[in-house]
Amino acid sequence: MFENLNWWEIGALLMLALLIFGERLPKVIGDGLRMLRGLRAMAQNATTDLNRELGTDLQLQDLHPKAFIRKHLLSEEDEAAIRKPLQGLLDDVKQDLNGVRSDLTEVAAAADIKNHADTAPPSAAAPRRPALDLDAT
Repeated sequence: MFENLNWWEIGALLMLALLIFGERLPKVIGDGLRMLRGLRAMAQNATTDLNRELGTDLQLQDLHPKAFIRKHLLSEEDEAAIRKPLQGLLDDVKQDLNGVRSDLTEVAAAADIKNHADTAPPSAAAPRRPALDLDAT
């Protein structure tokens, strides 16, 4: 929670809290901790009630609608049937992307003039053309 604060900032916040609350600071901290424990207990009780009513081991992550449907309403065969067309589409896209990657690699290798100039013998190097002056046209 305080990972982006350094020790000086935390100390300054504590001093500010001491100035604002004064002698009531321990009572305020106690009330805050008591409220936090109460909220945690309410969340745990709600999860326990849901587990008992649904007859399953329910985690907080399972409350997301997609995860809930996937885990509790679909069988493995249903899920595989739903994924099959999408898996074929994903495989086609991967194959197309690999083709594009190989084409781009070939173009980049062909356009890599510096490496070609370094590996070619000096006598075989193409004559240099003068630079094109766009302002002269």
